[in-house]
Amino acid sequence: MNKLENYICGKWISGEGEGQILFNAVNGTPIVSASTAGIDFEGAMVYARKKGGPALRKMTFHERGRMLRALALHLLAKKELFYTISYQTGATKIDSWIDIEGGIGNLFANASLRRKLPDETFALDGDAIALSKNNSFMGHHILVPKEGVAVHINAYNFPIWGMLEKIAVNLLAGVPAIVKPATVTSFLTEAVVKEIISSGILPDGSLQLLCGSAGNLLDFLTSQDVVTFTGSAYTGRLLKTHPRVISESVPFNMEADSLNCMVLGEDVQPGQPEWDLFVKEVKKEMTVKAGQKCTAVRRIFVPENKIEDIGKAIASALHQTVIGNPLNDKVRMGSLAGMGQREEVKQQVQQLLSVSSIISGSLDSVSVVDADDVNGAFMSPLLLMNERPFVNTASHDIEAFGPVSTIMPYKNMDEVVELSKLGKGSLCSSIVTADNNIAKQYVLGAASHHGRILVLNEECAKESTGHGSPLPLLVHGGPGRAGGGEEMGGLRGVKHYLQRTAIQGSPTMITAISNVYQQYAKGNVSGRHPFRKYFEELAIGDQIVTEKRTITSEDINRFADLSGDHFYAHLIKTDFEGTMFEEQVAHGYFIMSAAAGLFVDSYEKNPVLLNYGIDELRFTKPMYAGSKLYIRFTCKEKAAQETKEPNPDIQMPKGSDIPKGIVKWLVEMLDDNDELVGIATILTMVQMKN
Repeated sequence: MNKLENYICGKWISGEGEGQILFNAVNGTPIVSASTAGIDFEGAMVYARKKGGPALRKMTFHERGRMLRALALHLLAKKELFYTISYQTGATKIDSWIDIEGGIGNLFANASLRRKLPDETFALDGDAIALSKNNSFMGHHILVPKEGVAVHINAYNFPIWGMLEKIAVNLLAGVPAIVKPATVTSFLTEAVVKEIISSGILPDGSLQLLCGSAGNLLDFLTSQDVVTFTGSAYTGRLLKTHPRVISESVPFNMEADSLNCMVLGEDVQPGQPEWDLFVKEVKKEMTVKAGQKCTAVRRIFVPENKIEDIGKAIASALHQTVIGNPLNDKVRMGSLAGMGQREEVKQQVQQLLSVSSIISGSLDSVSVVDADDVNGAFMSPLLLMNERPFVNTASHDIEAFGPVSTIMPYKNMDEVVELSKLGKGSLCSSIVTADNNIAKQYVLGAASHHGRILVLNEECAKESTGHGSPLPLLVHGGPGRAGGGEEMGGLRGVKHYLQRTAIQGSPTMITAISNVYQQYAKGNVSGRHPFRKYFEELAIGDQIVTEKRTITSEDINRFADLSGDHFYAHLIKTDFEGTMFEEQVAHGYFIMSAAAGLFVDSYEKNPVLLNYGIDELRFTKPMYAGSKLYIRFTCKEKAAQETKEPNPDIQMPKGSDIPKGIVKWLVEMLDDNDELVGIATILTMVQMKN
């Protein structure tokens, strides 16, 4: 029998011995064996730290983001190969789509985050902090990649998505990874990693793969490493208390299977769109991936006067679900990942039956299409009923990780919030309601115990991604039983792999370190106006201080007439007693416009292509007629723009092929007392020289 290969230290190698036999979940036939026996786990960690880490850290966030995008495009072109293999895990086409294209989509989403990060190997975090009266001492926070390894121990249910959603984050951060998928479906993960490695897109040492036991891998952790785990809470707790994790204070991000819940709002009646949405969503969560999702709905809370009707409606929907061979077009639910998983689910259901009863489905038999119900790991969807959820609490403690869910009644909103919390922390919850007040009461009451809450109604249903869909730009994780971690969440996820360090010094020194101009730092003043410089010629700190302009009452009146803004404070005839102002005050937007008139180099064409916008505009002091205005104008930050590849099928906007970048400028507006009257960051698009 063929063996899966492990990708370790830049080589594909098979483990020693016979290994664990992996089976086709649909028909029970052996596929391949997996073993990591004889693997040099310490060597793998050293290789990642010495080879992959330095190579990734030399790249900027933008370069890493473009690397992720290239990888996503490469895998997308190979997706049909992955679909062919995925069916052997028992997955239907839609199950596989979530795993394969959902995982690739995660690469795309994280690649796009590069635009929220600087084109640097590091990033600033948050705002600058003034630490002195005379502005000579300040603080900031800087983010740099950890110099360790991201060790990912993944679950069996999503062998592609589970890997890609994690490595997308650590690779963007600049940290290499060792991936250990659950062995039972690792043959699919291996196929994807082989395509990744053959593409040559990632630097050597960025990604390694273990198909089999993790052995003593965790014995070689250091304080710079990060461990992530997805799976059962029991296994997660064992790993989290590993002596090396504790002694080295290794960050451990845990996403554990949880007893997620869905609530039918008190306002929803049979015949309403929300009633049908609820039934459809419950059915989907029970049958997609045969219920083998960490986000699947395990507890269903319904107003007690509707529980019989909703039970019948869900049962009817489940009875229409065609179960069997995923390759058959009529099939809507495949098998569990293996016979071991099926037996485990059945044991968990037996425990649940001590406090509940089956109202739909059969524990002992299942009708399948084009498949073998004996040798295949098929199971009937089971809908249970627990009529006393506050007394019979096993439904809040035992998770059957398959197509199993329990309906329970509630009397009022306070009660359903308490029921949701009996799960002791979950990844997600949903409430289906058309009532804004009900939604608000549930969200604010239940949020402390859930990582994500979906409010579903007719208004958002067509575009909603649904209860069980983690999204790469939102946090994925939850408190308590769910593990207390957050695997994704846009920049929040990336920061798990970055060290945040407070830095202190003079504004000039922090500017030099961060390559972002800090207010009150020394500027680079020369005779050449910054607007006459191409993007490459501009240096952070390039600065001009303009001449002064007297603001007159006539200026204020004309701007009021031109703009139509006749707010009382801008009118000379106003009685200013009892107001915040002493006399007619200039419009803030006039001051900003006058500022532009002072700092813009107006009369000749120059590399500035256009004004791109204004950020963080603040007016800090009233400016009265007779005051003099001048501007300190400084190059604050630069970011090159990626040139779009020409597409013969799309007419590109004029100038889209011009190499260019975005420059941020700090605009400090000062009066004749040298006091700040306004501050802004403006953005310009600046042409590159070459």
